[in-house]
Amino acid sequence: MKYQNIHTGIFQERPNRFIALVEIDGVQKRCHVKNTGRCRELLLPGARVYLEKSEKPSRKTAYDLVGVDKGDVYVNMDSQAPNKMAYEWLLAQGWTYVRPEARYGESRIDFYMERSDSRLRRAFLEVKGVTLEENGVARFPDAPTERGIKHMKELMRAVSEGYEAYILFVIQMKGVHQFEPNDRTHPAFGETLREAAAAGVTVLAYDCLGTPGEIVMDAPVKVCLGAED
Repeated sequence: MKYQNIHTGIFQERPNRFIALVEIDGVQKRCHVKNTGRCRELLLPGARVYLEKSEKPSRKTAYDLVGVDKGDVYVNMDSQAPNKMAYEWLLAQGWTYVRPEARYGESRIDFYMERSDSRLRRAFLEVKGVTLEENGVARFPDAPTERGIKHMKELMRAVSEGYEAYILFVIQMKGVHQFEPNDRTHPAFGETLREAAAAGVTVLAYDCLGTPGEIVMDAPVKVCLGAED
């Protein structure tokens, strides 16, 4: 996916999860943060950030914060990007029918898909964007997520009813060699992810090629589901 009208700024502070104060061309601006996660290791004072300027004059904030430099690595922070990339990726994988925001049980799962090989295959896929990285290891979540646990339980139920089910972790950067559940931050999420995998839910992780103006899913990343010692 591509971005338009990208500007560079220097991050100053984040008064709340929706707003960042960013210096742009020497002037402090209030910017919308397109990621409600903590992102504490990314949004550090003085960090170089990338913003997409809106063309809508009625908006309260003219800029959306979509990326940040973490050392030499560019990290996309747009929480809407993983689903957009996943949709394109699913079509490229040969799924002939892809419906976003499909209701199943008591949840809306990110995608419902169908394809006919030797038989009709029906599947659900949930997407999680990942921005937390430590020493080449990507982890999710960066904050407790009961919603994420609920989705995985729905995927397990789907498997029991004859569907295929997948959870896709889209790592919004390059330079990682492994994905793990973040057991330190939310042990229950890691436990449920391991239960889901054992129940037949396929766990996938892919990294991304990103620049301030564009991001695409790139290559599979090793998934390690072992609990931390």
